[in-house]
Amino acid sequence: MQNKGAIKVFAIAFALACFYQLSFTLFTKNVEKKARNYAYSEVTYGEAKLQANGDKLREKFLVDSIATAKESFYLDSMSSEVVYNFLWIKKFTYQECKNREINLGLDLKGGMNVMMEVSTADVVRALAGNTTDPTFNKAMDLALEKQKTRSTSFVTLFGEAIKEVDPNVQLAGYFSNQLREKIKLTDDNEKVLSVIREEASSAFERTYQVLRQRIDKFGVAQPNIQKLDASERILVELPGVKDPDRVRGLLQGTAELGFWLCADNREAYPVLERANAFLADVESLTKKDSAGTVVDTTVAVAKADTAKSDLLASLEKDTTKKSSNTELAQKEMEAKNPLFSKLMPNVDQNSGTLREGPVVGHAPARYRKDIDEMLALAQAKKIIPSNIKFLWDAKPIKGSDFYSLYAISITSRDGSPLLSGDVISDARQDFDQAGGNQISMNMNPEGEREWKKITGANIGNCVAIVLDNYVYSAPVIRSEISGTSSITGDFTIEEAKDVANVLKAGKLPAPARIVQEAVVGPSLGQESINAGFMSFIVAFIIVIIYMIFFYSTAGAISAIALFTNVFFLMGVLASLQAVLTLPGIAGIVLTMAMAVDANVIINERIKEELRAGKTLAAAVTDGYKHAYSAIIDGNVTTLLTGIVLVVLGSGPVQGFAVTLCVGILTSLFTSIFITRLVIGFMLSRKKDVQFSFAFNKNFLTNTHIDFVGMRKKAYVFTIVLFVLAVGALVAKGLNYGIDFQGGRSYTVYFDKEVSVENLRSSLAKQFDGAAPEVKTFGTNDKVKVTTKYKITEDTPEVKKEVETKLYNGCKDFYAKPLTEKEFLSTQTNPLGIIAADIVGPTIANDIKRSALIAVFVALALIFVYIVLRFRKYQYGTGAVVSLTNDAMVTIGVFAFFNGILPFNMEVDQSFVAAILTVIGYSINDTVIIFDRVREYTHLYPRKDFKDVVNAAVNSTLG
Repeated sequence: MQNKGAIKVFAIAFALACFYQLSFTLFTKNVEKKARNYAYSEVTYGEAKLQANGDKLREKFLVDSIATAKESFYLDSMSSEVVYNFLWIKKFTYQECKNREINLGLDLKGGMNVMMEVSTADVVRALAGNTTDPTFNKAMDLALEKQKTRSTSFVTLFGEAIKEVDPNVQLAGYFSNQLREKIKLTDDNEKVLSVIREEASSAFERTYQVLRQRIDKFGVAQPNIQKLDASERILVELPGVKDPDRVRGLLQGTAELGFWLCADNREAYPVLERANAFLADVESLTKKDSAGTVVDTTVAVAKADTAKSDLLASLEKDTTKKSSNTELAQKEMEAKNPLFSKLMPNVDQNSGTLREGPVVGHAPARYRKDIDEMLALAQAKKIIPSNIKFLWDAKPIKGSDFYSLYAISITSRDGSPLLSGDVISDARQDFDQAGGNQISMNMNPEGEREWKKITGANIGNCVAIVLDNYVYSAPVIRSEISGTSSITGDFTIEEAKDVANVLKAGKLPAPARIVQEAVVGPSLGQESINAGFMSFIVAFIIVIIYMIFFYSTAGAISAIALFTNVFFLMGVLASLQAVLTLPGIAGIVLTMAMAVDANVIINERIKEELRAGKTLAAAVTDGYKHAYSAIIDGNVTTLLTGIVLVVLGSGPVQGFAVTLCVGILTSLFTSIFITRLVIGFMLSRKKDVQFSFAFNKNFLTNTHIDFVGMRKKAYVFTIVLFVLAVGALVAKGLNYGIDFQGGRSYTVYFDKEVSVENLRSSLAKQFDGAAPEVKTFGTNDKVKVTTKYKITEDTPEVKKEVETKLYNGCKDFYAKPLTEKEFLSTQTNPLGIIAADIVGPTIANDIKRSALIAVFVALALIFVYIVLRFRKYQYGTGAVVSLTNDAMVTIGVFAFFNGILPFNMEVDQSFVAAILTVIGYSINDTVIIFDRVREYTHLYPRKDFKDVVNAAVNSTLG
């Protein structure tokens, strides 16, 4: 093998890079193990046992819930702690390691997956000034109807619809008022549609930015949000969420943008001081009230009116004197200053005096919630006056996890800002005179007049730009501003663009609604991990046993390559920040099979060379050389199907495809190069390398089957099988999951085994006689309930109605009664709904369409590749016909056995991935035969083609 040294260097470098990427996962798991041990060591079982009332399952769940809360607290406290010192070159905190570890999908970790559709129709209506013109509205309704069956952009559909309603209408008349800077009354319809398309795209981008900002502040580890521009949808994945209702509100709520006058730190500090004194007295009174009665806080309020904290005085003193008992001093500080023990006042450390400006203090991220609760209590008790409120900075102080707290003045009677965000007409990233990044913004005429008045009256004061109750910037007003305004700050270009997009979102909101939703409980996620891991281990062991059984020493070397392949694959996935899902684990299992396929081809080729009388070294060299073309062709054709799934798939299917594609590339490297290096090393050490045992040395080597002569019988058999498959599809059809037909699906966990028929009858009474589909999900105490009840009505009220009907139909099947709240608590209860999946009809149509496109595109790409590689269209045609037959027969068998076999045979996106995998494996075998036919045609040009084909097929049986 040429360039052996270079390959060794590359393999070692690749291994080190993979180890580096995987090391982050090792360190996070170590910290999390310590957190788990700490959490369970702190749990007291008495309270859980009392609440469970003899129910062992609930008792265990309560204990786990308490431990989980303590574990989360421990991990929060570790977020900024250094846990990994990489070769003393760079230090990584726990949070940094967490961001680099292997991500687990929702089906393994539990959490929430949401597909949101941006309502471009609402954007277009807003751009037209919400006109009541009947022609316009008729075209809008027609475009919305078209959108139900087509995934084309709404603006394009609107353009088609307006032509159908009135070919002579001039669109400029509808939009020139709102977009007078971009559209003139004389502009033709194509120009107007182009401008609308640009504005709609901008609105989509701004909606995405607002959602991303909200999610970033939601506090979920490793959230994922992706723009699906072609379908005007946004995919949001939130692992480990505990409150799906809160997420729905967060994602679908309207963004609130406002400009507020800031208060000065020196004016706001006495308010915080009074709040601190009040909270200290409340805490003291609460501790004294051991009976648990409600404490009257009027005494605390009265004390707070006259109390004076000595915190500032203590800051002026020498801070070098420290308590001998740090822990005791900390507890004393928290008791006397509950607020200031978490919030660091904005004080000059040298002089001990309060700093100027709107920032009143700083606090680490983990204390913000506690501080908010304290301030809310003080506000409720009138300790904090009604003309002031406190808001957090949108991002932490650079280089730390500390956030600034701003004092905001409320100047209006109704608590509204000086100016709301709907006056902004444009905002963009720009540069200031010093070359720094800033945001320039324009307002509509009304906004400009008001802004000029506000800035003229508040020169020298700060104005805070607030979005969703977070302060993005609080610049000082230097002079009266008219026309373009700017916001300066410590922005990167990306941050300036993001803030500009957020500001612009106030002018043109693009409403987004949830069209697909999946919620997976943590218990189901753990079961999926166990099942996936077990399938991986079993497959791994079986493959190794198989290889050693057939190929002796070479099989053991293949097992080494297999270990290396899995290691490389996981390292690459970690470096790509890919999400590992249950289908992704299936992709790893299939990758092992692909790696073994390559080793089988190599080993069989070497055995052929040995039977031809060559020395072991020569046989190894020629065997590898002759195997390359078949290996590459087989893997490339399978890779093409994987790429199709990456491009056209979504969610778990995309995870499967990414894993499969990466696995094919790593398996090619390990199968060809790693095995060659190991065999070469053994041969250089005069070690004997066996490629078979005595009993299987000549397995399938002397076959002389006349395959071509049997072709007519094969045609008849194939046609009959194909017709039966089509007949099964026509007669029985497929059991489509909600991916393809839309609906609501709930996985329900019971505390005993249930009868599916009885449960179906009970649910049919609730759903007005329309019996939902009920199937066991694994064991008989878990069922999957699917209903299409009011699926076109996507409102919170309908969702609640469906869940209530589901509860009423299921409640009598529990051994111990379960309340509706417990039943619906997807993330916080061991029983009831442990997973939920909602797919709207529009999404279902898109999934069906993309599934068909995926299959046809995969077949087309394979046809083109085969024709290019073998230089004859007959090869490509034969391959595609064969693949189509394989796929149809597989689908037909699936249809025939649906309802006969005792397990779920639902057709969903994963089924499409499986069919494409069948196509990939089928073409792999076909290409191996084609490759041998091509080789024999060159070796024996005068031989009859029938004999060439028979010889090729017989020689590749092994």
